[in-house]
Amino acid sequence: MRSLIKYACGPVAAGLLAMNAAAGLQHAEAFEALVNAFEAHELTHDPIRAGERGDLQAAGRWPDRSFESAANQLQAEAEFLERLQAISADQFDDSDAISYAVMEYLLSSRVMLGEFSPQRVGFTNDSGFFTRPFELATRTRPSNFDEAEAWLRRLEGLPDFLAQHTAWLQRGIDDGFVQPGLIASRVVEQLESIVATPVDQEHGLMAPIHALPSRVNVDRRAELAGAMQAAIAEQVMPAYQALLTFFKEVYLAEPRESIGIADVANGRAFYRAVVRHHTTMDITPEEVHQRGLSEVARIRAEMDEVIAETGFEGSFEGFLHYLRTDPKFYAQSERELLMHAAYISKRADDEMPRFFRHLPRLSYGVRPVPADMAPNYTTGRYWPGDLEAGVAGGYLVNTYRLEQRPLYELPALSVHEAVPGHHHQVAIAQELEGVPDFRRNAGITAFSEGWALYTEHLAIEMGIYETPYEHFGRLTYEMWRACRLVVDTGMHYFGWTQAEAEACLLENSALSEHNVRTEVERYISWPGQALAYKPGELLIRELRAEAEASLGEAFDLRDFHDHLLAKGAMPLSALEQRMRAWMAAH
Repeated sequence: MRSLIKYACGPVAAGLLAMNAAAGLQHAEAFEALVNAFEAHELTHDPIRAGERGDLQAAGRWPDRSFESAANQLQAEAEFLERLQAISADQFDDSDAISYAVMEYLLSSRVMLGEFSPQRVGFTNDSGFFTRPFELATRTRPSNFDEAEAWLRRLEGLPDFLAQHTAWLQRGIDDGFVQPGLIASRVVEQLESIVATPVDQEHGLMAPIHALPSRVNVDRRAELAGAMQAAIAEQVMPAYQALLTFFKEVYLAEPRESIGIADVANGRAFYRAVVRHHTTMDITPEEVHQRGLSEVARIRAEMDEVIAETGFEGSFEGFLHYLRTDPKFYAQSERELLMHAAYISKRADDEMPRFFRHLPRLSYGVRPVPADMAPNYTTGRYWPGDLEAGVAGGYLVNTYRLEQRPLYELPALSVHEAVPGHHHQVAIAQELEGVPDFRRNAGITAFSEGWALYTEHLAIEMGIYETPYEHFGRLTYEMWRACRLVVDTGMHYFGWTQAEAEACLLENSALSEHNVRTEVERYISWPGQALAYKPGELLIRELRAEAEASLGEAFDLRDFHDHLLAKGAMPLSALEQRMRAWMAAH
């Protein structure tokens, strides 16, 4: 700024520049103070993250999910948003401008959705607050006795955590804002599995004691293991049994028969809000629906071309039947399916340096979905790791019902969940330096899922798809995401039935019937989330095509990818602005 003042034309211009510099400094200082206050607020209300950062007191607590805490958080976040919007980011550098955009997205989404109290439906068809303790147990790796003892305190506090969520469910019943009976019945199945699991040393909630280093005194380890096992048997399992009873006798006493969120109190307004939240765009359900129909038609034409390559003679429906029923397309054992997934993932690892200069330090593993979650769980998912805690990222493969897990879909699934998809993007974000903590952990679905879906197409260039059937599997996955735009809006805004939603997927893709059922139930239980994938993917592909055209021989794909991921997740508008500035700079 001083150099601009020096060469400005005359004292008036110099004075204006000096005023602007002073104002910019004032806004920068105000933003820094706001970031610090927001970060402190986040840690105060998220003992999970605080515990992972070394706070032993927080490591023994669950998040406070009481009505009072929720109201206080919402009020604080509304005040943070008001302070943020009073700050001008016009003169911010690249990093602060992104921090501003991410914070504005997070706060505006929380304030917008907070008005609807989404805690009243705190579960989906395959997971929720009741599965979080088991997921956290797999990530908790205590390095000493004090950290392990903190997990014991967390176990002892788990009944209160479940009770707070149960109170929200009861409020939802009172308000007429509930999940469909179909979804609640899936939770009953999972809870029945949880309470039927023997409480022994191999119980899922005992995982942290097994991670304790061997240097810890054997007698103290045995004493702590016994205390944990007793807490699970005497406190935790009775609480889960009480939750199961609540679902059976209260939540499902008069189950909601409809599947669309529009049918609950203020449901249409809620759906419009979640559409904006998950896509990060100011877009209507009607616009999303039409975009989905257009994508379905485009992908279907590409599918016909691939079918012709296989030499198959018959109808599209006949080809789908062939893929769904021929045994050669399916693994014969869980181990075989996992081995295929691991092999594909290592092939992708082998190609990564050709497409990226910056590779993260954190590794990842290929794991089966836990058996008690598998029946209603999606076909695959990524669980983030933690380098400091010594936990690798996890590419989870669902090995339940092997006849519903075709191998021709596995390449697209593997690159999406592992590398260059979720693991690569998330691990790089976790390694960001010199940025607020909320930037490293920002869960902006349109960015992360858009990137992962883009990598399914990138895998063509990586040589991951070896047969026309695997190319058809990729198109099936792309069709899956396109149909999401149609069926999610169809069910939640236009009154579609579950059968109509399933038909879009069954008639236009090779997804198995079991997969289609669990996926549609997921969309029913989680309105709007499924809409985030396609907008992000299409934007990234559009930006790449524009960069290739405008830069010509100067275009470097590795630089493009690295720049796109270098600052972590962000709203799509910020991503577009950042990548266009990169093109202009080149």
